[in-house]
Amino acid sequence: MDSLQGKLLVSSPALIDPNFRKTVVLIAHHDDEGAMGLVLSRPSDVPAVEAVPLLGGMPGATDPVFVGGPVQPEAFMVLAEFDDVALAAAPIIDGLGFMPADAEPEELSILRLRLFAGYTGWSGGQLEEELAEDSWIVVDAETDDAFADDPDELWRTVVHRKGGAFELMENMPYDPGLN
Repeated sequence: MDSLQGKLLVSSPALIDPNFRKTVVLIAHHDDEGAMGLVLSRPSDVPAVEAVPLLGGMPGATDPVFVGGPVQPEAFMVLAEFDDVALAAAPIIDGLGFMPADAEPEELSILRLRLFAGYTGWSGGQLEEELAEDSWIVVDAETDDAFADDPDELWRTVVHRKGGAFELMENMPYDPGLN
């Protein structure tokens, strides 16, 4: 099994689960025991600093909390771009990783952050089954994807980056059955 850590999963038209319709998920961890990721394209209306005041003054603290997925929606995780990714609790790709829960934020040299409530999770083999069903399209992640200025357009942007026949999906309506 090749790990998908650091890759994006882009929901395909075949995926009808409303939790994941037209979503982009960053895979933060993937091994034989399962996978964990964050939905990058679902902002809430709550500012991060309001949910976690400790983040006040940090780059990205006034951005919204993102709904990272349906698993443990009461749990907060801080995804950050670090000047030194060795300071991350769990590095993902390049300078991107999770902020340690017990760290003093001002000591981490965080360039920008995004707060997530909840995450996505798959048990061992489950993600591989969904990939075999063509529920997801795998795309290489870029650090900027995690901090997209327009998360509502992220799905379209990443599908366009994948290119080829996938570009045909770029302008697909949310529910093609309504055409």
